[in-house]
Amino acid sequence: MSEFLLPDVGEGLTEAEIVAWKVKVGDTVEINDVIVEIETAKSLVELPSPFEGTVLALLVPEGETIPVGTPIISIGAEGEAPPAPSAPAEQTESDPCLGMAQKAGERAGAADAAAQVDPADIDLSNPAASGSMEGASLVGRIKAERGPMRRARRGSASPSTVAGGQTQLQVQGAFSPGGAQSDEVMPADEAPVPAVDQRPAPPAAPAEALVPPAAQDPGVVRTLAKPPVRKLAKDLGVDLSTLVGSGPSGSITRDDVQGAANGSAPARTPSAAAASSGSAPMAAVPHDAPRERETREPIKGVRKMMATAMSQSAFTSPHVTEWITVDVTAAMQLVARLKKRPEFRDTRVSPLLVLARAVILAMKRTPEINSYWDEDAQEVVYKHYVNLGIAAATPRGLVVPNVKDADSLSMTELAQALGELTATARDGKTQPAEMAGGTFTITNVGVFGVDAGTPIINPGESAILCFGAINKRPWVDEETGEIVVRDVTTLALSFDHRHIDGEKGSRFLADVAGMLSDPGTALLF
Repeated sequence: MSEFLLPDVGEGLTEAEIVAWKVKVGDTVEINDVIVEIETAKSLVELPSPFEGTVLALLVPEGETIPVGTPIISIGAEGEAPPAPSAPAEQTESDPCLGMAQKAGERAGAADAAAQVDPADIDLSNPAASGSMEGASLVGRIKAERGPMRRARRGSASPSTVAGGQTQLQVQGAFSPGGAQSDEVMPADEAPVPAVDQRPAPPAAPAEALVPPAAQDPGVVRTLAKPPVRKLAKDLGVDLSTLVGSGPSGSITRDDVQGAANGSAPARTPSAAAASSGSAPMAAVPHDAPRERETREPIKGVRKMMATAMSQSAFTSPHVTEWITVDVTAAMQLVARLKKRPEFRDTRVSPLLVLARAVILAMKRTPEINSYWDEDAQEVVYKHYVNLGIAAATPRGLVVPNVKDADSLSMTELAQALGELTATARDGKTQPAEMAGGTFTITNVGVFGVDAGTPIINPGESAILCFGAINKRPWVDEETGEIVVRDVTTLALSFDHRHIDGEKGSRFLADVAGMLSDPGTALLF
């Protein structure tokens, strides 16, 4: 049997979410067969199997986020027994009574082990030997040096005996019925054998006694919450059984408790409470019952990484944004002509292609746009290549894959690269390597009908261009002075003002706008 551990599929990623299993228990897999789809902080990734054989167990359910190195699947020979599942670490945390019972059992085991120690090996003259056996000095002494020893009377616990150091098991404030003090600690060769107590030992407490009454009553809601959350709820006077958990497996989080204390957290309905306890509801919830006023969604994966990157950039680089409105009628006519050419027959041609080409050419006159500020080295790093990033909105968040060495591609090759890039991003299959190393980014908000915006620079870059919607608008013809209907758009450039001043940013933006207005000016670059 082999266990596949969650690998680090990116640049130092520490965790990932199990999105969907592609296999089930009993399936036969070969090496490199896709077995699971995971979401990292950067993208969705399909993991191939490093083993061949039969799937014995899926060790992590879908929707759970786990750290790198966690076993996720067991693969072995057909008929081989799967590994015994280990008890979740949160089991004792979410149920303090079970945790108390476990600790009590450990203490009882320690007491039993202490009772097996030969008293001849205990230095009773050492003060540390009195009381609990924990920390007692196990220094051997010659029997002749010890002198006579007195036997403890029944029911008493002298500090000078081992019996006084034993502890009875206490659960829920009551001593365990089976907890009895030791009556004899002397070895057989030291004193006459004492009379054996013939009374039957009291029966051991049943397992149910360790479970609180609330857990035995099927009508009582058992909520999942860690001890710190339970303590917070107790301090704030919040009843956990009335809350709807937003954490994994419906567990109650600190935000849920604080929201309840502020009056903003959704309350658990009677039907939900009954469902969680496994019993039927007392009465049906009316159809006109108010719906939840708020829902909570964990921040994880791509969305979490995007939030971190944008916060870092916004509060590190001093942003400046400039705007320009452009007549792009000539660019739209160029797009229509390119679509008819045979080399673009199997390639999607859009205004974004023309804009991308204009950006690459304009960088030749303003190389600062394709550089970045290295704060640690206190240097400006100029890139002599263009990894052109295209911001893409996906159901799991914003990703920015980039076309590697876009400046070395022909118009046809650039169109094909952009088509593959956007299709991969739309399917959520962009790999971390495809998003690394970008030098400049274009964000196309025009596809949403938005005119423009003030984009935030991607970390590791110095500028980003926002491409607005192309609409028919009235436009004044500069030659005739007449008002005509033209295709118009707005471009907005955000740049790092630490090393890109207004003159460089304005020149770059004007060059891009000029090529969109008159594509023939591209021959000047």
